[in-house]
Parts: sequence; C-alpha cells; structure tokens
Amino acid sequence: MRSGGQILIDQLARQGVEVVFTVPGESFLPALDALVDAATIRTVVCRHEGGAAMMAEAAARLTDRPAVALVTRAPGAANALAGVVCAVASAAPLLLIVGLPRSAVAGRPGTFQDIDIEAAFASTAKWAAVCRDTSRIPEYVHRACLTALSGRPGPVVLGLPQDVLAASADVADAAPAAPASPAPSPASLEALAQALSEAQHPILIVGGPGWDAGSTKALQGFAAAFDLPVAAAFRCQDAFDNRHPSYVGHCGIGPSPKLAAALRAADLVILAGARADEITTGAWQGLAAPSATQRVVAIVRDPADAGAVRHTELTLLATPVTLGAALARLVPAWRQAATAGSRAPWAAWRRDLKAAYRESLDPPPPSHLPHIIAALSDRLPPDAIVCGGAGNYAAFLHRYFIFKTPRSSLSPPSGSMGYGLPAAIAAAISRPGRVVVAIAGDGCFLMTAQELATAAQHDAHLIVIVINNGLYGTIRMHQEQQFPGRAFATTLVNPNLVQFAASFGAHAVRTRGVDDFAVALGDALARDGLRFIEVVADADEIAPGKRLSGLVPKT
Repeated sequence: MRSGGQILIDQLARQGVEVVFTVPGESFLPALDALVDAATIRTVVCRHEGGAAMMAEAAARLTDRPAVALVTRAPGAANALAGVVCAVASAAPLLLIVGLPRSAVAGRPGTFQDIDIEAAFASTAKWAAVCRDTSRIPEYVHRACLTALSGRPGPVVLGLPQDVLAASADVADAAPAAPASPAPSPASLEALAQALSEAQHPILIVGGPGWDAGSTKALQGFAAAFDLPVAAAFRCQDAFDNRHPSYVGHCGIGPSPKLAAALRAADLVILAGARADEITTGAWQGLAAPSATQRVVAIVRDPADAGAVRHTELTLLATPVTLGAALARLVPAWRQAATAGSRAPWAAWRRDLKAAYRESLDPPPPSHLPHIIAALSDRLPPDAIVCGGAGNYAAFLHRYFIFKTPRSSLSPPSGSMGYGLPAAIAAAISRPGRVVVAIAGDGCFLMTAQELATAAQHDAHLIVIVINNGLYGTIRMHQEQQFPGRAFATTLVNPNLVQFAASFGAHAVRTRGVDDFAVALGDALARDGLRFIEVVADADEIAPGKRLSGLVPKT
C-alpha cells in the first residue's frame, strides 16, 4: 500500500520526469513528503507559481519530456496560468499538478480556495482533469503525459484533492507514455519533390518543437542540397544555424523588409514544423487568402495544425526526427536531369536573401543595443542557452544575435513578459554544463525578479542581463505613434538593480556603453555562480532602426 502522494511521485519518476518546480502548499503535503526520497527527481522550490510554471515549461522544451509544476488550489493555479499560456504557444509538454481541497467540500459555495480545474483551463490546456480516486492516479498521470507529448505537444493540468493524495491504495505503476511518431508517406514525399521541381521562388520556414542536433543537421543538409532559402518562425531561430548559407532571417516582429517581401512573393512556402501564426506571417499577409501563385506545404506533427493554414495544398505528417530521415532521400530535379550538377533555378533568389540578412545585421548609427547584442553573440559559446522575455529590447536580441545550435534559445512565442529569468533558472538546472544567459528589460525583469532567490537557493549558475531604459518601451512606442505627445503610465521608477541583485548574492555591476559592457561580460564569463549585468540604455533607442524622438511629431 502506498499513499496517493507516493503513487503520484513514483508515477512521475516512471514517466521520466527529472525535476519538479513547486511553491509548497498544504493541499499536497503527501506528495511533498514523497519527494523527500525521490532519487531521480530534483525538487526546486520557487517564489511564485507563475515562475514555477515558466521554469517547468522551459525544462520541458529543453528535454522534450514532461516537466512538472506542482502548485496549490485556486491562488496557485491562477498564478501558474501564465506558464500554461507560454506552453500553449511553444508547444511544451508542461504538466501542471494542482493540489485541491478535500473531495467532500469541493464545489460547495464558500469552500476555501476551491477551483474548477476543468473550467478554468478548458481554453488553454490540451486536457484538464481531476483524479478523485487514489487507485487511478497512475492512469491519470500516464494519460496526462501521453496527451502532453502527442501530436502538437502542450500543457496538461491535473487536479488532485487533498484526501486522494492522503489515502492509500495498492496499485501498479503505469508504463511510460510512448507517443506516436508519424513519418511522411512515400506519396507525400513525391508530391513535395514535384512541388519543388515546379517552383521558381520557394522558401522554407522552420519552427515548432523537437528540433535537436540530428534533425537540425538533416534539415540543413536538405536545404543545402536544394539551395533553399530558410527563415525561422517567430522565436525559433535556434532550429537552424544562422551562419548556414541557406539561412535568410527571422520571421518575427519587425522583420527585414526584404524578407517580408520575399514571403509574399514566394510561389512555394514550406512550413517545416512551423505554424502559420500571426507574427510569423506578418498578420497573415504573407500567407493570405487562397492564391493561384502561392502554394503552401505544411509539415506537421498533428493534422489539426495544417488546418491553421487556410490554403495548404499538401500536408506531410512528421516529427523533426522522422522528417530529417525522409528528406535525406530527396534529390533535386535538376540533378536528375541531363544537365546534372547545374544550379537551382532559385539560386540567385537564395543568394540575394542571404545578402539582405547580412545587411540587416549592420545597425544604422547611432546605436548601442545592437552592438551589445552582437558582443554577446560573439563572446558566448555556440551552445550557450540564451533566454529572453518580451518587450522592445527583445527585438534587438532577435535581430542581432546569431543562434548557432539547436536548443540554444528559450524565448516565449506567447509574448509573455517575465519569462527570461525563470527560463534561465530551469536551463541552468536542467543543463548544468552549458553557459546560460537571461536577458530582460527592466519592466520584464521585475515581473519575476523574486526568482533570483530560487537561483541562489539552488545554486543555478547563470548570467542575468537587464537592459534598463526606465520604460515599458513597447507600449511607449505605440503611444507615441497613436497618441503623440500624450505618454502616460509607461514610465518606470526602478530600484537600484545592482544592489537588488547583490542582495541575492549575485556578482552585480552596472555598465554604460558597449566597451563597458564588453568588459563586464568577459568578467562574468570568467566567474561561476549568479552574475548580474545592468545595461543603462538610452530610452530614445526604442527599436531596431527606430528612435522614440523620431516618432513624436515636431511642433
């Protein structure tokens, strides 16, 4: 006989869960007690459930395995929703486990901290359920993990009442979840080859979850063989080496005008794991209504994802791993013809887009943040994990940082502020041998800054860089564009960030200018532990190629 808490933790270990991020609650004390003796699961105590859920989301993205946030009742579950939203956008197999009030009083008006899990998470999680029988905990955990991993991965929320965790049962553990791994059919590969043979201006957009060293290398080989231009979907730049001759840029916020124009002009768009979402497609202007001049091929893990593109002509079911193996069998049509060895019909198209990408890395003067990001890109090891959040500072990161290896970027496609620090803590814990850097704006950082305590408590070795311009910069930019001269509620009064970070034991410095930053970065890379660099930024440098003063009409 085991308690429900012990059954839960044993089952998580059986499913390959390596870490549990938690803010402890009285509703799941039997599970906390079982974690004391869990040999294969590390428990990380966090300072806010939103941070815990973001950490679990980041760990799940790095490992392609379920990672757990364990939180309590209504307040904890509500706080953790922030991480669930991140997991929806990034397709991360996050498992949010919520301790609930006793079954006998659940649903009764006035029950302390009660929450209807199914209703609260119905519009976000892939599955939300409550297990009300101790003997069925293995069944529910197995289904939760299988659901989180299957098709397009995503978050699952599982509620466990206090009495269910406290009761005992004699029940066997369920087997580890083994999701299906679809592979492209020979017919679909032949159709893809035919579409390529008929194209004049193709472009491949790579994104989505699951890209590792092997699948990325295979996709890069395919791109090289076909001389294809390859762009990264929104915040998926680490799925393809940005130094590769085929890489032509990032379909993000404020993309290169030439890349945006190329997406509209392409006669064949291949989505390799990427969703045709609003940001990637430029508000769907790149993939608009059905067009006789643009064909779209969607390579997806889940058939439902193909329906997100309104005029998909061909759908291939594949994971990054099975796709890479399949693409290796394709041979360009021009190499099969009598003129074998000739160049691709779109060779000049790919070359020009690559040149435009290189030009986009050269910032217009005067500018400081592009050079700071470039210094970071140049100095970090190729496999360093760079974690960002949301805000205008992130536009500089995604424009000027050159991502070189898979699983080297953790940034929220959801556009969630506060993400970078929790993600970096998860990365430092999950991948202790790699350099980890969190980048945040001052507004972004202070949304989850309390998690510096988590980093210190659990000896997470990372560098935190805060770009401080004293603004909610994105909103100020839009204010000046839409309501010029009426800036309101977007100026920030911050604490002394260096002293704040130092109070958690960080080696903390403030920098002004590119040279000052370069010295501080070199010193930080030579150290271990928790390091903090504040970058005092010019509020006028609001976005790549834009100055705030240029948005305000002259009087």
